Amino acid sequence: MKNLVEVSNLSFKYLDAQRWAIHGVDLGIGEGEIVVLAGQSGCGKSTLLRCMNGLIPHMYPGEYSGSITIGGDQVDKTPMRALAQKVGLLFQNPENQIFMFSVERDIAFGLENLGMPRDEMRRRVDEVMQRLGITQLALRAPHELSDGQKQRVALAGVLAMRPGLIILDEPTSLLDPQTASELVSLVRKLNEEEGLTFIIVEHRLELLAQLADRIVVMDSGKKVMEGTPQQVLSDPRAEAFGVSVPPVSQLYNRLTADGLGPRGYPFTPEELADEVNSP
Repeated sequence: MKNLVEVSNLSFKYLDAQRWAIHGVDLGIGEGEIVVLAGQSGCGKSTLLRCMNGLIPHMYPGEYSGSITIGGDQVDKTPMRALAQKVGLLFQNPENQIFMFSVERDIAFGLENLGMPRDEMRRRVDEVMQRLGITQLALRAPHELSDGQKQRVALAGVLAMRPGLIILDEPTSLLDPQTASELVSLVRKLNEEEGLTFIIVEHRLELLAQLADRIVVMDSGKKVMEGTPQQVLSDPRAEAFGVSVPPVSQLYNRLTADGLGPRGYPFTPEELADEVNSP
């Protein structure tokens, strides 16, 4: 698998900070992968995301070393305008990135900033609204929408730019369980049908462990663990590094320690019940 993202010995210290926010991070992310970034608050996740979308070093001053490339382009040498078409970011709170008077105008905002021809802009907006099932919201004011609808509108604005990499920063934290599950299903669909690569910062791992190809754990600005969801969630170090291990995984780990664990690695109560009850 070809890597879309290459992080090599990346370090960054904010201006006037006493310590490195991230230090010596190496990471490769393949095209079409779904990678979950985990770790306790202050571990360096947000700084790494800012490096990936170019806010660091273009917008945040500080001490920067190492390199990060997206699709072969070195981030610190690529203009933000060009990076916006390679990397899309969905904020934790979608209200931070939807602010126009109608849904369709909001989705078109980034395309307008690129000076895209009106016909192409119209085509892209219609395409992403149809893909995300929000065509009926086109003329609605964003502030009238539910949290789940706002999340889809914000994601539509990202998808309209056609990036190969989409970064989701705790996308389910403000959503009820049903809406969060719908968002995770949408990510799976976009990954499978469009081949999009996702990096997701999230604490609700019971939803994303079923979806992720890998979990990367950070602590004190460094990458400290990396592996499949099964490998990371079954490692005793995970909770010590601030990873929220799902209750079902905790139970499985205890059963396994006692020699009673089922054959597969369950992430939901239903999967655990199926494993335990299987002959």
